[in-house]
Amino acid sequence: MLPPAPDRDCPLCPRLVDFRRANRAAFPGWHNAPVPSFGGLDATLLIVGLAPGLKGANRTGRPFTGDYAGDLLYATLLKTGLARGSYDKRPDDGLELVGVRITNALRCVPPENKPTGIEARTCRPFLVAEMAAMPNLKGVLALGQLAHTAVVATLQLKQTAFKFGHGAVHPLPGGAFLADSYHCSRYNTNTGTLTEAMFVAVVESAARMISLP
Repeated sequence: MLPPAPDRDCPLCPRLVDFRRANRAAFPGWHNAPVPSFGGLDATLLIVGLAPGLKGANRTGRPFTGDYAGDLLYATLLKTGLARGSYDKRPDDGLELVGVRITNALRCVPPENKPTGIEARTCRPFLVAEMAAMPNLKGVLALGQLAHTAVVATLQLKQTAFKFGHGAVHPLPGGAFLADSYHCSRYNTNTGTLTEAMFVAVVESAARMISLP
């Protein structure tokens, strides 16, 4: 059974509703709605991003699809055996995830990619339901500090006990883990905050951990 998810005209966040309406008027052929998760609920690894990109997932309707962050993420998943097929920046490109599900802490695109704290809290029940609906979940990979914070809050854990750090791995109650990476955004790679090799290393580490018995 699929976990609860926001419907196309989710009214919960007024600022995001206004932004959605403006984008529907400006770009009528785009998805312009809450973006559903990608991958099976039987996955062992959940990758959590911050929010859909305006010209990426908000346009295509699939997480991390259509922008630079997706180029790096999906190339890395293919390289590490966590995806198969080919990534062509389209939701119908035939790409399949292997043992992985991808979602965002915030399902709607926020202006300037900056959600408010209230918006993050309002959308949190959908992440709670998402994680609760994954019976085989062994690990979570948070892309960026805000995604990390959302996962820790979702699990009702103390933020001070789980400090974000690129490459950090935090054991979670129940035996799962939370792994951290800098977000795979163009800004982070352009500034040298994150290199392709750094990102591949984190994903490879997560892949090894979910394969352990």
